Amino acid sequence: MKALKIENSQGFFLKEDGNYESLDKLDKTILLQLVNIALEDDYVIDEYDESILKNQAHQIIYKSISEKLNDLHLRRQQFRDTSENLYLEEYEKYKAQR
Repeated sequence: MKALKIENSQGFFLKEDGNYESLDKLDKTILLQLVNIALEDDYVIDEYDESILKNQAHQIIYKSISEKLNDLHLRRQQFRDTSENLYLEEYEKYKAQR
């Protein structure tokens, strides 16, 4: 699923309902949704291209978010493993106390 896209010289993000919204309407709830999408195997975004994005604010937002999401996507298995181990340790502590 395409989390970020560039269309008509503007950046857009994927909303929960499957529609796209302009990057300038991004908030922390949407960022969390984008992070969850980046952890999926079918994560895709349009490559950042300054010459296509004409809106300067969209350039800054798109570049920053796309870099971070791409990095997270590349490290998704490491992130999953760390998360699972964290909960496993807590589970084992709880299980031992019972």
